[in-house]
Amino acid sequence: MSQDHNGDLSQFSMQELFRMEADAQTVILTDGLLAMERHGGDAGAVEAMMRAAHSIKGAAAIVGLDVVVQLAHGMEDAFVAAQNGKLKLTPNRVDVLLAGVDLILQVSRLDDNGVTPWLAANGSLIQQTMDSIGTIAFLSEPLDSYSPPPPQSQPAAAAVPAPAIPTPADVAALLAEPEEAVAVPGARGMAPMKSAQNFDRLLSLASESRINAHQMHPFLQAMQRFKRNQASLFTVIEQLHEAVSGTADASLKEKSLLALQKAQPLKQFVLEQITDFENWERRLLTVSQNMVDEVLALRMRPFRDGVQHFPRMVRDLARSLGKDVQLRIDGEDTLVDRDILAKIESPLNHMLRNAIDHGMEPPAERVALGKPACGSIVLEARHRAGMLSIEISDDGRGVDLEKIRRTVVERKMASAAMAAAMSQAELLEFLFLPAFSLKENTTEISGRGVGLDIVHDVMRQQNGTVRLESEQGVGFRSYITLPLTQSIVRALVVDIKGEAYAVPIVKVERVIKVAQADIHTLENKQFFEHGGEHLGLVSAAQVLELGDSSATGAELPVVLIGNGTRRYAMVVDAIRGEQSLAVQAIDPIFGKMRDISAAALLDDGEPVLILDVPDLLLSIDKLLHEGGLHQLARGAGGEKRRMKRILVVDDSLTVREMERKLLVGRGFDVDIAIDGIDGWNVVRSGEYDLVITDVDMPRMDGIELVNLIKKDLHLHKLPVMIVSYKDRPEDRARGMAAGADYYLTKGSFHDETLLDAVADLIGDAHK
Repeated sequence: MSQDHNGDLSQFSMQELFRMEADAQTVILTDGLLAMERHGGDAGAVEAMMRAAHSIKGAAAIVGLDVVVQLAHGMEDAFVAAQNGKLKLTPNRVDVLLAGVDLILQVSRLDDNGVTPWLAANGSLIQQTMDSIGTIAFLSEPLDSYSPPPPQSQPAAAAVPAPAIPTPADVAALLAEPEEAVAVPGARGMAPMKSAQNFDRLLSLASESRINAHQMHPFLQAMQRFKRNQASLFTVIEQLHEAVSGTADASLKEKSLLALQKAQPLKQFVLEQITDFENWERRLLTVSQNMVDEVLALRMRPFRDGVQHFPRMVRDLARSLGKDVQLRIDGEDTLVDRDILAKIESPLNHMLRNAIDHGMEPPAERVALGKPACGSIVLEARHRAGMLSIEISDDGRGVDLEKIRRTVVERKMASAAMAAAMSQAELLEFLFLPAFSLKENTTEISGRGVGLDIVHDVMRQQNGTVRLESEQGVGFRSYITLPLTQSIVRALVVDIKGEAYAVPIVKVERVIKVAQADIHTLENKQFFEHGGEHLGLVSAAQVLELGDSSATGAELPVVLIGNGTRRYAMVVDAIRGEQSLAVQAIDPIFGKMRDISAAALLDDGEPVLILDVPDLLLSIDKLLHEGGLHQLARGAGGEKRRMKRILVVDDSLTVREMERKLLVGRGFDVDIAIDGIDGWNVVRSGEYDLVITDVDMPRMDGIELVNLIKKDLHLHKLPVMIVSYKDRPEDRARGMAAGADYYLTKGSFHDETLLDAVADLIGDAHK
């Protein structure tokens, strides 16, 4: 019986209990028939199938399903004949028995009101199936040539399509469409949703408990500081007592001794409290972490739960294509989050179908190539480095890399020279592109490469990766890496504009420090060299629309994300480190937030947003396309940003331009303003190292400008030089009294005089 229902079953009707029984027992029947077909007379398999058929028969009798009773009884007879050596279970006969299994399963999934109409509408086909099973059950010799009669057409009024006895054509048509779960009416259909909601709530409470346990640590640290301060106080009291002991004042001696005696119990009390507190914190952390682990364990399912129908699918599809293929599943007990297991079932199914249809050769061709007539596919699941690793390998013909190369060139995805230089890994990446097919003729069953874009997208959505390898004539391999659960994510926590953000660690290639001096600029894009390649730099703050990056210092903290040509170095403010986060979905009222996938709480209770890396890559691509990236650092290509800035304020075009040329020639970055008001507006909008101003100007003269600058809270330290034709002592005194740092007359200065004065005030042109 299903593991989900091992507890109280009183809430279920007899029909629902029968459905559970049928689900479990038909798996045993299917696995046993496939084993018998492949390996011959296995007494253990026959015995298990006999028990399964007998259990189904008894359960069907209780709920009054006579059709299922007769089907199960006929299958029992067939298994007895096989056990006694009177019947050989050839592939054609296994087809008939599997058709009976399918029929039992389909009848079990009908609701109470739907059974009678469905049986009436499909009576002819049901009788045909029972007759076929009865016929093979009483054959006295192994007739390999026996084949089931062709299925008859079904009445148009049938509420649910009846399962026909499989023929190769029927199986091919059936498996060409993605498999969907059969809807189960009644309360049982609501159970998974309610169970998921309960789990999410339970995990949230468990994670809050763990966070609360971590928040006790600051209190413990505070008590440790109190203990140190108390120890210092006791030392002073002891020193005071020693000093008082040498005096003749008996009263003072008595009081100092009393203070010393009162202090000792306090010291011991604090030590005991700290010890108890540490033990309590340790127990609380252990219990809370165990609670999180146990809640997660409830979520985990064995890998077999998601793949148990694959051997039957592989066998039926191979027979429909005239091939002989066997699937072996390793690591069936490997635990996987049930949500991930449900999401990857369809992609795995698709990849297996591709392997059979496009990768596997017909038996005669395999024998001619020196291979076994029966092809082999291995599906393996393992835990590796804290991740779920799935490998699908076959011994078929593999992929023709030269054909991929030719297709890439024909579709103008790359030039002939570029395609010729591509490695195997680069060529196989094209199979993940939508509608990229190597098959010349389209069939209902996907060829290798067709629809692999969907496989790739599903794995990416689950924070996983998929990689392909092929050796022509030898076989094909697919490597899938996924997190064990989506409920807990191991993430790199970073600071961006003073806020915490988390990047799933599986999406992080590397974390490095980039020196400012190593950053170069080309076509307004910044990059640095790492491992022999140039990596583009982008600001995480800009991508998230939080403003300019706050990263400062000689080195910038950088997180490498993406792969291939979409690989970027994302600059953050600081790296906090790794944490395991209990994922909490963002309220649906917010919809899908751009660049954000979920939320969580850090160990100290601080909220953190988990970044959606695929979304981030799209946002970065958009910024690059629009040319909107901000400059991140003062690298080798950012000379202008390292120049000192000077504002020249003068109403004379000739004087302004002469001064500007002199200063620019010396390497300064120069802006100009045409009068005092313009100068005042400009100086407040930028960061300048020096202001050079005339005195006589319209709207506001230079003296007023100097007064405003020197009285401004943010600008009062800015050096100001006055350059004027007025060279009287009282004019100079008026300018210096206003706060000017230098006064130079236009009638007396020449090129070097102005530049020397600037150098005296702010030094050379570079910071």
